[in-house]
Amino acid sequence: MGMNQTPASERVHISFFGKRNAGKSSVINAVTNQNLAIVSDIKGTTTDPVFKTMELLPLGPVMVIDTPGIDDEGELGKLRVQKSYQVLNKTDIAVLVVDGSLGLTEAEYALIDRFRAKNIPYLIVYNKADLLADEKKQLAEKPGSASNELWVSAAKKINIDLLKERLASMKPEDTHKYPIIADLIDPLDLVILVVPIDKAAPKGRLILPQQQTIRDILERGALSLVVRDTELKDTLSHFLAKGVRPRLVVTDSQAFARVSKDTPKEIPLTSFSILFARYKGDLGTSVQGAAALSSIKDGDRILIAEGCTHHRQCDDIGTYKIPKWIREYTGCQPEFSFTSGTEFPDDVSKYKLVVHCGGCMLNEREMKYRIACCQDQGVPITNYGILIAEVTGILRRSLEPFPEILKFLS
Repeated sequence: MGMNQTPASERVHISFFGKRNAGKSSVINAVTNQNLAIVSDIKGTTTDPVFKTMELLPLGPVMVIDTPGIDDEGELGKLRVQKSYQVLNKTDIAVLVVDGSLGLTEAEYALIDRFRAKNIPYLIVYNKADLLADEKKQLAEKPGSASNELWVSAAKKINIDLLKERLASMKPEDTHKYPIIADLIDPLDLVILVVPIDKAAPKGRLILPQQQTIRDILERGALSLVVRDTELKDTLSHFLAKGVRPRLVVTDSQAFARVSKDTPKEIPLTSFSILFARYKGDLGTSVQGAAALSSIKDGDRILIAEGCTHHRQCDDIGTYKIPKWIREYTGCQPEFSFTSGTEFPDDVSKYKLVVHCGGCMLNEREMKYRIACCQDQGVPITNYGILIAEVTGILRRSLEPFPEILKFLS
């Protein structure tokens, strides 16, 4: 992904739902002016959700999601419908496409109930307005009477611009309570970012949280210096000898132990995962979740959840390093389960703890949904970086820049 693109996790996610043959894919193509969805007259062509990033004016950067029909049949159909329902957890705006000549049925009403339960703003789009009898046609040509209903024709491009304007007016407010780092620094402050050259990161690339942090420092008018963990000690000596004290050191969690040792106590230290847990609104929860480690016993079940499905390596952080650190820290043998990508379970009640990755590929709604799932079922949840800080004994130090969170530590 180029540096000039809006990260997928920051885009407004617009999901299109509907029964097979309601014309869902045709409506998407009319809205986006692209043939990104598969259109055919065979019922149920879309078998998996299709994700597509684009600029949609007047809305801006969006992720458009086309889902399988909600009336799919048979065993395979059930799985597809389940996938459509899972998409709700990352949906900022839902569009329900209905065949205008048939109207709403039970399947659609059930979906509308889900939108409401999850507080997702939604729009009901009656398609095929061009095929209606005259008296219905007049109704269709008046822009929808209810504010969240609209008649369109994908085939004849009727009311498609109106549909785009409606979507733009439903854009969620920026809900981030905190920026990534800007409120912790002043213009011209020096921030040192420590990035181990990780075998898992593609050659020559910084991972997304690092890019976003650099961007936030730039916008604040401060200075960022990116170093490897092996150069940190000499870099700090160089600046301190010249009387320049860095305002903050931010490290990748996997280098936490070494970086903590090499950073003098008077320089505040934190990690990318702590900054992002705060940015996504769940730092307090994650810190409380890490405290649950002290009560883990043999045979307790722990879920390790990754937001993306990257290629796993032999010393992979999720499947190898974290279980090893948990076993060493607790002195116990818990049982580990692993999920990745969209397969986060609805029922987490059998777990004593959920350890989630930083969620840099998930949007805020999806991440908050997963946290709420755990909270509703009374299961502590933490993230990789905060767990690593806890097991390496430097959680308190890395939370010092955030006095409001320190109160969660016993």
